[in-house]
Amino acid sequence: MSSQDSSVASSLAGTDIANLYGVIDKDKVHGLNLAVPEDAQKVIKPWDEREDVMAFAESGVDDQIVLHIPFTQLVRIKSVMLKLGRGEVAPRHLRIYANRPTIVDFADAETLKPHLNISLLEGEPGVIEYPLRVAAFTSITSLSLFFSESVGEEVSRIYYIGFKGDMKSPHRDANSKLEVPTSNAADAPLVDKVAEKTAGQQTTAR
Repeated sequence: MSSQDSSVASSLAGTDIANLYGVIDKDKVHGLNLAVPEDAQKVIKPWDEREDVMAFAESGVDDQIVLHIPFTQLVRIKSVMLKLGRGEVAPRHLRIYANRPTIVDFADAETLKPHLNISLLEGEPGVIEYPLRVAAFTSITSLSLFFSESVGEEVSRIYYIGFKGDMKSPHRDANSKLEVPTSNAADAPLVDKVAEKTAGQQTTAR
């Protein structure tokens, strides 16, 4: 690889190389308890618009939001990337439910065990990446994300949701290798607290 190719690869690493934006079924993204129901789709943005704060989704009657995000094909998800509101509108807790045929509503959330509980970092201005246990998020068709417990206990705001992972194509060459990180996401404990606040800027894609 030439130095120029290496430079290009370095600049792209951690962005669209493993970004699953293109396989999110954006027209079918919807949510519960949104101040404006149509805003559910506004948080699904391409990587180069991740820092945009003009388009966002905000909760309605309280600080809880559920967003249902289907994919157009099977995917394996390695991490979720979030840009959230700050201050009073920052949600502090996320529950992720995988492969539910319909959105997980608030009644379901009281009885269903989530695939993952995440304590969200507060006060971060940029996109934060939360690594997932890859073994728990293979062959994914949809995710329901339940945000709650905002700092001000009244409103939660979300600017950006993205995912990194692999598309599980049935036509994949049998001799091709799927790269599974062995030192981070695959072996990481459940993300109850992300230790390093710079996770969103770390390069995890290869």
